[in-house]
Amino acid sequence: MRLVTYRTTVAEQARLGAAVDDRVVDLARLGAVAGVPLPDDMLAFIDLGPDAVRSATELLQAHEGKWPVGTAIPAENALLLAPIPRPRKNIFGIGLNYVEHVEESSRTLDTSKDLPTKPVIFSKPPTSVIGPGEAIEHNARITQQLDWEVELAVIMGRRTHRVAEADALDYVFGYSVMIDVSARDCRRAGQWIYSKGQDTYGPFGPCIVTADEIPDPHVLDLSLTVNGVTKQSSNTRHMLFKVPHLIADISAAMTMEAGDIIATGTPEGVGAGRTPQEWLWPGDVVEAQVEKIGSLRHPVVAI
Repeated sequence: MRLVTYRTTVAEQARLGAAVDDRVVDLARLGAVAGVPLPDDMLAFIDLGPDAVRSATELLQAHEGKWPVGTAIPAENALLLAPIPRPRKNIFGIGLNYVEHVEESSRTLDTSKDLPTKPVIFSKPPTSVIGPGEAIEHNARITQQLDWEVELAVIMGRRTHRVAEADALDYVFGYSVMIDVSARDCRRAGQWIYSKGQDTYGPFGPCIVTADEIPDPHVLDLSLTVNGVTKQSSNTRHMLFKVPHLIADISAAMTMEAGDIIATGTPEGVGAGRTPQEWLWPGDVVEAQVEKIGSLRHPVVAI
C-alpha cells in the first residue's frame, strides 16, 4: 500500500490517503462508508499497527475501480505533503553508511578514511521536513556550500527497545525517500545538526510504501539529479550497516516509537566530493528517486 498525506486546497486540513493507480483514496472516508473506522492522519494510522494496514488493504481491494462517491479524487487534484508533515521527534540520520561515500568524505570533509565500526548517528529536527515540490531554502548569509544526499527513509511501526537484529525488520512500518540537504560549511566542532537540521533541509515523501511491499530494503536503486544531470546513482545493497543493524544499534540505547524515521545514509556523488566541488544555488532543481517508492522534486530558492 502506498500511503500519502494530502489536501485538495491550501486551506484544507491534511488527510490520510492511499495512492491507487491514478486516484488518491481517502481512507477515513472510505472506512466510514464501509463501517470500518480508520483515522484521517498518518501518525494515528501507524499507531494502530498491522490491523490498520490489513483493514485498509482489504477495503481498497474490495472497492478498487468502484470508489464510493466522495472517497477518491484524481491524483492530479491532490496536493501531496510530507507523509508525516510534522514528525514527533528528531529524525535519526546515519552518516558515512556507503563505502564509496566514506572515501569521498575523507578527501573533502575531514572525516576519517577508515570505515566506521559502528553507525554514525546524528539528527534532523521535525522543523526541517518539507513535502514534495516545496522549496529548499538557500540562505547565503549562512552557507555557500549547500549539498545534496539521496537516502532511503525507514519509518518505524511500533515501540522498539533493545530489539535483536534478527527481529528488527518486524518493527518497520514502511519506507520512503528523503533528501538529506546539508550546509557543509555549517559543521561545528564535528557536530552536524546545524549543518543538516536547518529549515527545509529534510525533503520527505512522496509516500510511505508499507513494509509488506518491500520485503528486502537492500535491493533498491536510488539516484539524484541536479538540473536533470545525474549526480548520484547506486543501490541500497551497498549500505555498510544494513537496516536491521541500524535499528538494533539505535534501539540498544534509545527507545524508538511508532512513526520515528531513520534516514539510512547516502551513496557517493555528493557535491562536496566532486572535483571541483559543486553546490546548490537558487534556481537549481533537485530530484531524488528510490526504486519502488517514487521521486521527490524540489526547487532551490534564495531567502
